[in-house]
Amino acid sequence: MKPNNVKLPKVKVIDEFKAFALKGNVVDMAVGIIIGAAFGKIVTSLVNDIIMPPIGLLVGGVNFSDLVLELKKATEVAPAVTWNYGHFIQVVFDFLIVAWAVFVAIKAISSLKRKEEAAPTPAPEPPAPSKEEALLTEIRDLLKTQSLKK
Repeated sequence: MKPNNVKLPKVKVIDEFKAFALKGNVVDMAVGIIIGAAFGKIVTSLVNDIIMPPIGLLVGGVNFSDLVLELKKATEVAPAVTWNYGHFIQVVFDFLIVAWAVFVAIKAISSLKRKEEAAPTPAPEPPAPSKEEALLTEIRDLLKTQSLKK
């Protein structure tokens, strides 16, 4: 039982976390990460299934992932020690394809933004004349017509 005059400290961490987690930027970032992971799978499939087979044919049917340099031969008790440079070449190639795709996407988005910014914005319409201005204009026009009749 607590005395009536004692105040318990409010837990601000939970409120701060809620504010952080529900911000639009965090949600946008989460969506971007999920889409990026899916995009990575697409690029890996593109490289492994579409691009690398013809390149392998050009270099004599070699699959880059299988290229190794044997540093130590296998023995009865230990497997061979290999330097898997082919897998490294494959990963670098995947990276270059992803980097190129991201570059092209960003360039396209930047181009669209520049076109949007360069488009002239229509000038705002002048405000309608007040009742006094309309009345004065009408009086002026009447005086003009009377002076032309004389």
